[in-house]
Amino acid sequence: MTPKIARMELVLPRLVIRSWRPDDAPLMAPLADNYQIWRFVRDRFPHPYTVANAEAYIAEATAKDPECWFAITLDDRPIGAIGLIPGEDINRVTAEMGYWLGEPYWGHGYATEAARGFSDWVLANRDFVRLEGIVFSYHTASANVLQKAGFELESTKRRAAIKEGKVVDEHVFVRLRD
Repeated sequence: MTPKIARMELVLPRLVIRSWRPDDAPLMAPLADNYQIWRFVRDRFPHPYTVANAEAYIAEATAKDPECWFAITLDDRPIGAIGLIPGEDINRVTAEMGYWLGEPYWGHGYATEAARGFSDWVLANRDFVRLEGIVFSYHTASANVLQKAGFELESTKRRAAIKEGKVVDEHVFVRLRD
């Protein structure tokens, strides 16, 4: 068994990406409880989103070894989340990166800063050689974030997902280790 990786703290110009703490739950829940976030993420992200949901998520995130899900913080307050879904078996060199920000923090470049900094860190410190960002075709803001963070559009998976009862396309953006 591999020893647990030390708690993560990645200092960026304006933000810090760090391991979750239990006291983040009451701050995270009101940000995550937003239809405008839920409509762009996987259905396993609850809506409505409660403090109990935040507590369960943080407990699961901090139990992972190695950690894969982290808080995006501004002035040590969570403003969103970023993390990885590692590939398995022959795809173990690939991870999907996902993120969200609370709506009050949209439009300030925080998502791009977090996505760029986190993907740099992952490619330098983890065994992944490929990071994917997969977005619904109608989520142009997230597509723009990924492109600004160094990801390139690789493909469109046609009619690959269902959200709110509608079958939709997904764009696959990729960033590779040099």
